[in-house]
Amino acid sequence: MKLFIYSPLNESLRSYLRSALPASLQPVFRKELLGTALTEAFAEAEIIMGNPPVDWFAQIPPRLVFWQLDSAGFNQYQHLLLDAQVANMGDFYAKPCAETMVGGILAFYRGLPLLVKCQEQKRWLGGKIRPNLDLLSNKKVIILGAGSIGQAVKQMLMGFGCAVRMTARRNPQAQIYTFEALLEALPETDLVINTLPGGLDKYVSAAFFQAMKPGSLYASVGRGNTTDEQALIQALQSGKLAGAVLDVTAQEPLPETSPLWEMENVILTQHTSGGFKAEEEGKVRLFLRNLNKFLAGEPLENLINLSQGY
Repeated sequence: MKLFIYSPLNESLRSYLRSALPASLQPVFRKELLGTALTEAFAEAEIIMGNPPVDWFAQIPPRLVFWQLDSAGFNQYQHLLLDAQVANMGDFYAKPCAETMVGGILAFYRGLPLLVKCQEQKRWLGGKIRPNLDLLSNKKVIILGAGSIGQAVKQMLMGFGCAVRMTARRNPQAQIYTFEALLEALPETDLVINTLPGGLDKYVSAAFFQAMKPGSLYASVGRGNTTDEQALIQALQSGKLAGAVLDVTAQEPLPETSPLWEMENVILTQHTSGGFKAEEEGKVRLFLRNLNKFLAGEPLENLINLSQGY
């Protein structure tokens, strides 16, 4: 069988993968191909690892039977009609994303961005900063979405004594199920954390920000398109919100002209929240587990339905 590896693995991981594959598989790596050889290898693929550009699927590889994404999200592929089994990364990124969100929120409340700037400038403010610091402890929090990232964030926040509620359409782990109920809860909420998938375009709207508690904090590790960015900027500029912690933005990289770059009450983590030292190795190990399950005719981990979005 022909295996096409789109994931940009380094030489060490490519060697490891070659040694771990069954002899019946013929791997080709995107990083080792150029020009027509690349498109030909994709067209002949029976198994794919990674996230090729969506426009490559204008011609779906006719012999494709198994596709292992190396992301949790797959909104860009939802329109594809495939006979192949498709798996995503499941909760692989949940804890890293949650730690980035909680880390950014703590940094905001405890004044760390300002203190880092002061350190760079060798400027001592000390006691002048103390009255402006806040606590994460015992905050009232709403998490948008009750998936693996939302659950991981909730678990961490519980350790700070936060009162946490989650939103969802049907997930029994949630407490808020309608947008109307969410708007009613926002005026009493200190912190909103967005973990929504990309199918909910501009769900966090101008009306949403208007309903939020004055001086509250907004954080987002969901898809960038789920936030009305202009409405967010207006809420920050007007002082409606105390600040924002953003791992994702509507356009990435964030344009240099965006006001978000220069706002002192905004922390930008540049879509790094899922990253960690063993990330690429972990992707390979998960792929190999699922590959062995596929070859043995066993149920895959994190099997998804592209058209249904989960």
